[in-house]
Amino acid sequence: MPGNLLKDVERKILTGSDSRLRLLTIVRLRWLGVFGQIIAVSIVYFGLGFDLPVGPCLIVIAVSAWVNVFLGILYPARHRLSVNFATTLLAYDIIQLASLLYLTGGIDNPFTMLIVAPVTVSAATLPFTRTIGLGVLAVVCTTFLAFYGLPLPWMPEGGLYHPLVYKLGVLAAVASSMPFLALYVWRLTQEGQKMSAALAATELVLSREQKLHALDGLAAAAAHELGTPLSTITLVTNELDRQIEKNSPYREDILLLRSQAQRCREILQKLTRHPRDEDPLHASLNVKEMIHEAASPYMASGTILAIRAAPAETAAGPGARVPLGVRRPGVIYGLGNIIENAVDFSNTRVDISAEWDGDTVSVLIADDGPGFKPELIENLGEPYVTARAVVRRNRSNPKVSGLGLGFFIAKTLLERSGARLHLDNRPAPAHGARVHIIWPRAAFEAAPESREAIHPRAQLREPPGPGDPISDAI
Repeated sequence: MPGNLLKDVERKILTGSDSRLRLLTIVRLRWLGVFGQIIAVSIVYFGLGFDLPVGPCLIVIAVSAWVNVFLGILYPARHRLSVNFATTLLAYDIIQLASLLYLTGGIDNPFTMLIVAPVTVSAATLPFTRTIGLGVLAVVCTTFLAFYGLPLPWMPEGGLYHPLVYKLGVLAAVASSMPFLALYVWRLTQEGQKMSAALAATELVLSREQKLHALDGLAAAAAHELGTPLSTITLVTNELDRQIEKNSPYREDILLLRSQAQRCREILQKLTRHPRDEDPLHASLNVKEMIHEAASPYMASGTILAIRAAPAETAAGPGARVPLGVRRPGVIYGLGNIIENAVDFSNTRVDISAEWDGDTVSVLIADDGPGFKPELIENLGEPYVTARAVVRRNRSNPKVSGLGLGFFIAKTLLERSGARLHLDNRPAPAHGARVHIIWPRAAFEAAPESREAIHPRAQLREPPGPGDPISDAI
């Protein structure tokens, strides 16, 4: 269930096929480039008095300006560009800048480094394959400028000519800085997207529980609306019962109608009951019950689930009592996700053991699969980090294991409850992964004063001794 809930998010991150570039963004960047090019040409031609083909330069700049005007007419400002259209516009920007550089000195022009800008924009907004294509186009244009181009505008008494080695050095600088900047921007963008998607998925998981809580308000509204007609029915049946003869064949129906109306009122009272009056069987659960509830969806998976719960050997007195905590959907979901991963990666068996003493409550989940890759253990729990993609028994596709998003959510939810997670592999000669979850006992349990009021069954349990473990195998 947790894996299915995150399938759409994982597919979107895996494909990365959407464009995040708005028309307004690219139009503003191009206007900035147009004004910058006009200012640069004007300073060189009118301010410094250098000779350059100002007419062709202004024509190249004017084409970009008209492209912006046409785009503003054809599309609304907040139009989101398709991948192909955005790639075409950025490719045009590279070619336009290369044309202007050709007219103003080729690679000798110090503004040659600006050819990196469209590739950087692509790295932040387009799929990586399109960025590679634009990077190749930019390198081809820069290579062309290294060997071809009009002379660099300079003072009339003598032109400025750089040797070929210098031009090749500039070409190498552009070619090396371009992938570095593109990869850096792409990596930052991907990290931000993954974190945003992970947080969105976490909200998706918890929203299901929030909808359940919203039903409390719906039940209260229903009780308020239905209370008056049920009271009327009860009043009318009482009047009919007093007026009808004792041996009338309709008296039994009247009594049945009154009893059913009373039953409806009792049901509505239960639905609108204050949380303090909740059924203790649903308001609280001990550590073994919590594990059973989290593992129940995977009992029919074909994998042996061995569950054991017992006090630690050092536990004595109140510390040996079974920990009883309030029901927390986030904790149950987090445990269920980790158990699901263990089942998916196991060969035949998953062992789940719980221990407690006066200070801590711990749950150990261990499978007999290949285990975690040692080099990735430190990074596990971060969004989109997965270590066992090859062997995971994914039910929909055996070659796809997901992105580690589910484990990130599970870890986040468990840590919010006060737990600490420790990941390692089973010591040799055994094999498999282990996830150790440890709560401070005070964080796992409800406050003592509220627990005895809310959970009267806690007073009825005899604390098991160290030699009396609660264990079973599924």
